[in-house]
Amino acid sequence: MGKGDQKSRRGKIQVGSFGNLRPRNKAKSTTAPAKATEGAATEKKAAPKKAAAKKAAK
Repeated sequence: MGKGDQKSRRGKIQVGSFGNLRPRNKAKSTTAPAKATEGAATEKKAAPKKAAAKKAAK
């Protein structure tokens, strides 16, 4: 049993998979719930527009 064995905890850590031996931490995986505020929906920022490149006339 070692890093190459996907049935062991160490092997799952090495591969990056989850299972019964290595359950996910629900506290870390969930994001914090969005706070319901009145101005939250209207505070979205628009992406800045890029100026069109001018082509030189020959």
